[in-house]
Order: sequence, then C-alpha cells, then structure tokens
Amino acid sequence: MNILELLKIHGKETKHRKGEHVFKQGELSKFLYFIHSGLLKAYYMSADGKEYVKSFITAGNSICSLTSAFAGKDCSFSLVCLEDSSLTRIPFSVLVEYGDKFHQVSRQVNDMLLEFSMKKEKREYQFLCLSAEQRYRVLMEEQPEILKQVTQIDIAGYLGITPVALSRIKKRTTVG
Repeated sequence: MNILELLKIHGKETKHRKGEHVFKQGELSKFLYFIHSGLLKAYYMSADGKEYVKSFITAGNSICSLTSAFAGKDCSFSLVCLEDSSLTRIPFSVLVEYGDKFHQVSRQVNDMLLEFSMKKEKREYQFLCLSAEQRYRVLMEEQPEILKQVTQIDIAGYLGITPVALSRIKKRTTVG
C-alpha cells in the first residue's frame, strides 16, 4: 500500500474556480490536498485585515493545515485558487491510520512532512536573513513563472513589502 493507492481508494477529486477558497483561516480542514492543475495562494489575514502571503502552490505539490488536519484546531491560514484548479483531497486521518499499518505509507508521509519543514525553514531564513530585494531575486531565480501569474499586490505580500517598494525593487533589478 502507498499514498497513490490510498488516493484512489479514499481520495476525492475536486474542482475549484478562480477566487474560490479551498479552506479559510479560522475554519476546520481535515484534508491533505494534492494539486493537479492550477495555482493557489496560502495566506494569513491579520486582525486588522492585512493579508500576508505564505506561499504559492503549483501543480505537482501538496498542502494542508497540519494544525487543523492533524491537531483538529482551526486553520491558521486560508487557501484560495488564483486560477481554476483541480485537486484531490484525502482525510489526513486516513494517512495516519494507514501509516500505522503500512511502512511505505508511513515513509511517504514522513518524506512529505520533511519537505514541508524544509520549505518552511528556507522561507524563515529568507525573511530573517535576506533583504526584500534579495528575496525578490530568489523568487525570480526559483519561481520565475509565479512573477507572470500573480498580481503585484500578491508578490509584494509574499515578499513582506508594499507594492510601491516592490516597484522600486523591480526598477533596480532590471537596471542592475
């Protein structure tokens, strides 16, 4: 037994339109989502209504709110489709249950969690140790397609800066 087999048995394919939320901050979501097509944005909303972009999720990747799916607490962030998207969702509890029974499932879940952790560690490093311009350059190098697919407001939110600051950085990086 492996995760692909579990998806065939317990997974549910879902289609979402551009602008539709898969889950929202403050709600419960018990699922792990595999993205087949489309583009999604994970974001936090502060109490004063300011949006902070956590990440962009592209086809071939997966996402869930571990706090919600595993610990049963409300999601700390929202997930919205920036394009029409096709996903498969599976209850996280199924992965835990089958992970207890099948070594391969346990190994695959462990690998996924390690990948999530490493992405989070990299993102934290970028925010704590790199300037906004350096973060923009990393985004240009590692995910150039994102720059063409998302709004300048979302890119600024991802970098942790204002759209005006992003405009200034873009001018410097195209000249320099």
